Amino acid sequence: TMATHQRDGRPLTGSSEAGIDYVDDDLLPQEPDLIFEAELLRNPNLPSLWSRYLDARKDATARRRYVIFERAVNALPGSYKLWYAYLQERYEAVRDLRITEAAYPALNNTFERALVTMHKMPKIWELYLNFLVEQQDVTSVRQTCNRALASLPVTQHDRVWTIYLGFIRQDGVPVDTARRVYRRYLKFEPGHAEEYIEFLKTCGRWDEVAERLAIFLNDETFQSLAGKSKHDMWLELCEIVATHPEEVNCLDIDSMIRGGIRKFTDEVGRLWTCLADFYIRRGLFEKARDVYEEGLATVITVRDFSLIFDAYTQFEESVLSAKMESAAEGALDVETENNSDGNNSGTDFLLTDSGDDLDLRLARLEFLMSRRPELLSSVMLRQNPHNVHEWRKRISLFEDDPARQVVTFTEAVTNVDPSKAIGKPHSLWVDFAKFYEIHGDVENARIVFDKAVRVPYSTVDDLATVWCEWGELELRQQNFGGALSLMRRATTEPPRSPGLRQKKSELLPVQDQLFKSLKLWTFYCDLEESLGSLDSAQAVYNRVLDLRIASPQVILNFALLLQEHKLFEESYKVYERGINLFKFPHCREIWQAYLKDFVGRFGSKKA
Repeated sequence: TMATHQRDGRPLTGSSEAGIDYVDDDLLPQEPDLIFEAELLRNPNLPSLWSRYLDARKDATARRRYVIFERAVNALPGSYKLWYAYLQERYEAVRDLRITEAAYPALNNTFERALVTMHKMPKIWELYLNFLVEQQDVTSVRQTCNRALASLPVTQHDRVWTIYLGFIRQDGVPVDTARRVYRRYLKFEPGHAEEYIEFLKTCGRWDEVAERLAIFLNDETFQSLAGKSKHDMWLELCEIVATHPEEVNCLDIDSMIRGGIRKFTDEVGRLWTCLADFYIRRGLFEKARDVYEEGLATVITVRDFSLIFDAYTQFEESVLSAKMESAAEGALDVETENNSDGNNSGTDFLLTDSGDDLDLRLARLEFLMSRRPELLSSVMLRQNPHNVHEWRKRISLFEDDPARQVVTFTEAVTNVDPSKAIGKPHSLWVDFAKFYEIHGDVENARIVFDKAVRVPYSTVDDLATVWCEWGELELRQQNFGGALSLMRRATTEPPRSPGLRQKKSELLPVQDQLFKSLKLWTFYCDLEESLGSLDSAQAVYNRVLDLRIASPQVILNFALLLQEHKLFEESYKVYERGINLFKFPHCREIWQAYLKDFVGRFGSKKA
């Protein structure tokens, strides 16, 4: 009832490629098979019949089922359902076997036979590729993947590439082979270039990593699938070239990192340390120090300064530690050589110098640590060169170095713009002059004050303070006439240009508004009372009243001065002028003093 061929009198029930040879009678059709065999004689090309046959014989032995499968695929070589079921069953059967078993090449042959008609079926290719990957046969996997990519439409290539890429990432696959495969993949999926970069990192191909990142940074259309910005990729590139300087030869590292410093201002400190690290790893220590110094001299934020300074300090400490270790190891050898050359008078120092610069390196580290406050002050002043408080802090750093203080004072008064200053810019000039006075150089103090009164301050009060401080300097030097002449000079009203409309006071320079400064006139009045005559003091007080800038206290002082000199009627006139100048309640104190003096002198005689 079953179609058989005869060879040497024995029935052939299966293909030798399936691992089936001439078998015993237990593989011949049995009672449950007869119904299906009869149907197959009438219609052998019906796939559903073969499927029902196989489902009915699930309890049969594997060899018996393979015979049925072989007959089915021979009768219907274009049936995807039969081929896939057959290959899946064979695949599951050999998974637990050793790789050296004959079942592996037998199944490989079965896959090849299936692909003759199933080469457009991606599931067959996936099953075959997974089976070859388990066998770890690099050549077979590579060739079969290439055949799959050539056979399947491009819309299904991603299914092959998933298996292909997973395989080349495994250990044992040659790196060059994997790189070539990845390059082919990037032609299919250019946007997945970051996966290739991560693979190159695991392989240690840093030169190509740097080259690829540089290409991405120069490509304005590139979009990172990992969500990385150009800034992130730039920092990644800088870290790679800094930590692997000997392996990256495709880029000009110095120019590249400096370009990043100019472009990414929020990561300046990190980029400077990367550049210095690049030179350290190449053994160029002096060049690394130059980079650190340049970074400290250019950064404008405390955060960047801290990053660079900490890296610089750590570098110097590591160099010093290495030198100390090497010195300790070579100490015994040096002592032996010195003992053997005990008669050396030092004439051949150049031949015996061991190059021990440990003290120099220690001094360099100490000098760096001592410079930190000065360097930090420079950073703060680069942020805002008009910060008066920071300039005064910087000056205080050089208390033991008068020459540096003079230089710093000069820089401060030169760089601070009074219109932009934070703080009181006139205090820098005053402190500068007092510095010279403390050190006994009064002439230079006067020169400083002379320059200070010409500065365009933002308020009249600042300029008046400078004049008053100058006057106090002259008083401390017992130059009373000079102090009075300074006040006359300061309170002189500047000439007005005839024929021109007077500008608003806000638009005039402070030097032209100084003659109306009550602070300056008050100081002038005190000087005249103490050093001048009564007439000169009266003239100054009357000038204040004429300018209508007097305060109630000035009125009271003027009246008191006149009363001390028995000029009571004149003092009453001053009270009257003061009352006319001020309205209630500002004139209350003047009225009280006026009435008290008047009543105290006349009582009830005048009404």
